Amino acid sequence: MNHERGMGIITASVIVVFMANHGLVDGAEHGGKEHGGTTSTPEHGGTAATPATTPPTKAAATAEPSADKIRQQIRSYVQDHAGPDGNFTILDQETGDTRRLQFVRVHERVGKTGGLYYSCTDMRDVNTGQSLDLDFDVLASGVNLEVVDTRIHKVDGKARYTYDANDKRVPIPSEQR
Repeated sequence: MNHERGMGIITASVIVVFMANHGLVDGAEHGGKEHGGTTSTPEHGGTAATPATTPPTKAAATAEPSADKIRQQIRSYVQDHAGPDGNFTILDQETGDTRRLQFVRVHERVGKTGGLYYSCTDMRDVNTGQSLDLDFDVLASGVNLEVVDTRIHKVDGKARYTYDANDKRVPIPSEQR
């Protein structure tokens, strides 16, 4: 193998590993446009990412938190905010009720919209038995990660909102769910 061809393979490998480690490769958990961001199939609205044309520098690779770190921050947030009964509570903006939720899992897919990273969780309402999909927005500031917003996205698989092309949340009327 000649030197130039070898470097091309290494460069392509670095790009693929970088994209996979930073959630820029679609996990295809939900499909559709639910969140904006920079994945190949955006869930939260926005635009799809285009593959990098140049390999990332070492500084660029260390500036972005890994998808694992984002998911771990969300798990830690849920645990840290659980009540004495071990359940996570959230105010249901639509019904006005406080829901007590049992954590099930954080989705594999992590994306980025603007300056925020996001992922979803599956939870079960301990009172109603309903399954809920909660969206968590995470702000990265240097090495610090902070959950800055949490909201109910789906109840029993029915979305309460979607995102437009400008990453703005668009409510879905209850009669259309």
